[in-house]
Amino acid sequence: MIPFTLRQLEYAVAVAEERSFRRAAERCHVSQPALSAQIQQLEDHLELRIFERDRRGVLITEAGREVVSRAERLLIQSRDLAELAARRRGPLDGILHLGVIPTIAPYALPELVAQLHVWHPSLRLRLREGRTEDLVADLEKGTLDLLLLAAEADLGHATVAEIARDPFILAVAPGHRLASKKTVRERDLVDEPVLVLEDGHCFGDQALAVCRRNGASDAADFRASSLTTLVQMVAAGEGITLLPELAVPVENRRATLELRDLGPRGPHRTLVLAWRPTSPHDAAYRDLAAQLRVWWPTRHD
Repeated sequence: MIPFTLRQLEYAVAVAEERSFRRAAERCHVSQPALSAQIQQLEDHLELRIFERDRRGVLITEAGREVVSRAERLLIQSRDLAELAARRRGPLDGILHLGVIPTIAPYALPELVAQLHVWHPSLRLRLREGRTEDLVADLEKGTLDLLLLAAEADLGHATVAEIARDPFILAVAPGHRLASKKTVRERDLVDEPVLVLEDGHCFGDQALAVCRRNGASDAADFRASSLTTLVQMVAAGEGITLLPELAVPVENRRATLELRDLGPRGPHRTLVLAWRPTSPHDAAYRDLAAQLRVWWPTRHD
């Protein structure tokens, strides 16, 4: 007989991540005494201390770190098993936890969600918007099933399938010297002050790399938290920026900016689906990616 439960392992992982029994209890939606009792039972069954408790907080013992690490893997495997059982009732049937980065979510999700429900009427989406690093961490933990993001970022050990190519579009204020050019190439960006997203946004990192490679100057005294802010600052004449083509219909709907593409070989990002290599739904996710590749160019039709 296994001397512990998955719930006890879940509580132990929560305490390890929160470094607090109170915050772990809130996260797990149980009372602190109930959580503490389950942790104590787990320690008693394993005959070792997982946590040291004092007035300053919670410390993980050396043995506890190994227990927590293995508990995380067991919880992922248990979720995969539950998902496998659900998928046996039909592809993409049931709850799917989908993570999407902020430079895709507001521009693709309205049409995407509607289309997913057409293809899979019984699918129940649980959506989360976040930065790539955080989404990949949650994917590895098993709290997210699938990600929609850019392949150029660090995706860890995730399995990926390409969805679409998303070119970068140059955005400048009306009257800017580059607005007079019908065709703009990357070399035309030399010495231009470029506005980008703040650190942690993979699109901002990509855009900045493109600009630096071509001699543009980084407007280091400004970082935006959203593409909407970038557009407003460019319209005010504070610099130029690059936008993903996906975002242009929304961000320039009032036609406040002059837009120029950078040619067929210009910079771009690759939109992908990503999932754990251990997921039992590899075939279903690959099929979904294939559907999306065909649908993507027609999504506004």
